[in-house]
Amino acid sequence: MLSEAEIAQYHEDGYIIPDFRLPDEILDDIGMHHARLVARRPEFRNFCPSLLAHETAFLAYARVPEILDMVGQVIGPDFALWNSSFFAKPALDGLRTPWHQDGEYWPVRPLATCTVWMAIDAATPENGCLRVIKGSHKDRRLRPHDTYVGDDVTLKQELRADEYDETQAVDIVLERGQISLHDVYLLHESQANTSENSRRGMTLRYMPTTSVFDRDVAHKQAIEKGVSDHSDRTVFLMRGGDPSGKNDFRVRL
Repeated sequence: MLSEAEIAQYHEDGYIIPDFRLPDEILDDIGMHHARLVARRPEFRNFCPSLLAHETAFLAYARVPEILDMVGQVIGPDFALWNSSFFAKPALDGLRTPWHQDGEYWPVRPLATCTVWMAIDAATPENGCLRVIKGSHKDRRLRPHDTYVGDDVTLKQELRADEYDETQAVDIVLERGQISLHDVYLLHESQANTSENSRRGMTLRYMPTTSVFDRDVAHKQAIEKGVSDHSDRTVFLMRGGDPSGKNDFRVRL
């Protein structure tokens, strides 16, 4: 469980690195499943936007009780998992992820999500760890993004350069098995991996069920912004109920 100080830090800074570590057997299993997925679908070598659409075995790692406890502490007791992604960033040629806000892509209304980032490998400045701007989530607004036209990125939506000050960036350095939690409005990015060490990271996207996963918005975003179409995602109720009364839980756990 997070301490009161850690919960306060999450809301103040927009992220937290808990005093928690995943066991090696879970990390090894995740690595094995990811290797099998990439062998079957080589296009996911750098980035798979929706793991559960291709391999439901990853769902087991979204149910770690300690992680669910921490998520409930920061977004409330009623919440669902609506997506999971994998940012593999292979050694020597791992793609960068431009500055962005997660909410630019996501059909959750009102917008609210906690992302859990799991370090399957150590994440360092040398191999392209996550970088964030502390407190950039506080105004609770989505900032303007443009569509990036190159092929050297994992995500195509990029914050406009006048919307952030890169000199304020902080590295989220994680050892293998550590996790971080961050807010949907937090500004963040990661550099390309030109090191000899891979930097695999699995993300879990949890939304409070006081919000609604809007499939019409998802389809519209895919058309207008050219992002992944989330409209067919299975939403898994993880804990509590649905205070909104409007969510389409195709699977309840």
